[in-house]
Amino acid sequence: MHARRNGNNGVTLGALSESASSGERAMLNPEAFRRMITLERKRSERSRKPFILLLLDMGDRPSNKKILGKISSVLSASTRDTDVTGWYLDESVVGVMFTEISAEDCASIPGTILTRVTDTLRGNLALEQFNRVRISFHVFPDQWDHEDQGGASNPTLYPDLSQREDDRKLLRVLKRTMDIVGSALALVFLLPAFLAIAAAVKMTSEGPIFFRQRRIGQHGKSFVFLKFRSMQANNDAAVHKAYVQKLIAGKAEKQPSNGNGQGVYKLTHDPRVTKVGSFLRKTSLDELPQFLNVLKGEMSLVGPRPPVPYEVEAYDLWHRRRLLEAKPGITGLWQVSGRSRVKFDDMVRLDLQYARDWSPWTDIKILWRTPGAVVLGSGAH
Repeated sequence: MHARRNGNNGVTLGALSESASSGERAMLNPEAFRRMITLERKRSERSRKPFILLLLDMGDRPSNKKILGKISSVLSASTRDTDVTGWYLDESVVGVMFTEISAEDCASIPGTILTRVTDTLRGNLALEQFNRVRISFHVFPDQWDHEDQGGASNPTLYPDLSQREDDRKLLRVLKRTMDIVGSALALVFLLPAFLAIAAAVKMTSEGPIFFRQRRIGQHGKSFVFLKFRSMQANNDAAVHKAYVQKLIAGKAEKQPSNGNGQGVYKLTHDPRVTKVGSFLRKTSLDELPQFLNVLKGEMSLVGPRPPVPYEVEAYDLWHRRRLLEAKPGITGLWQVSGRSRVKFDDMVRLDLQYARDWSPWTDIKILWRTPGAVVLGSGAH
């Protein structure tokens, strides 16, 4: 038997020793079990009570379904009534979801579960069958490591998103085609503007033409984000970091905006911004180099804005979904619907609405509305 752990090892099941009912519980089919994982994940985002997904994999041999069915019956008798057993993958992977875990005992649970499950399997399987079982633990909330270039999230815990991706496979090909064609045309036709802006940035302040910054993309994968530099070189990001953390926590005050009395949830009159940079930000021309990010596949023309790592560190659990459900974009529903005039939670809801309702036609409508939002400059600084 092989065991491995995925996610944060800080997990527990304080009531694991509680005996389940003696009657055998129903084994959920893959669709129902994955739906339960999704519901429990969303519940955990609000309650902050973690859960563990235990998977037992025996491969895809035809004889394994019967063996795994026997395993599930045994597990049902040794888990709590609140735990959920079902097929994660039909005929090859059985899953058990341990819910409502106590965070206080977070160091002990993986070992406790592994010992109990191992003893149960040894007592009910032949040695050859026992040795074919591979056990893995997946913990939610999973620990995000933004230094991992392969991505921070654990896709096993998001079967609904995987299913959505599969259902939209052809549409995603169309979206990528739109991104490649659109960004390539933009880079060609806007080349004179690129050269003029580059010259203006270089002649009016010391430092590089481009501002490069590590941002967090879809599934927590980081990439180098490009903009025309609009600030003095080598500035301190502490002011922005402090304001962003207040903004995400819902404690930030609106900043004055162009004298219109409305205000925006964004730093304004930032002394780090150059005179040319102020114009570039007002007109969103500083964003043009991101067409290179789109061409490389790190961003899309339309999607949520990619945050910097210290923003993600301040996220509530449910905020993370804006990074999981859609690739980041140059423009998006937030930009054309409210931009910096809306609170952070409302911005996240707009991003999630876009990811849920996305279609190529949605992207076309947002792209059509973007120039008007840029010309009006509402919320831009």
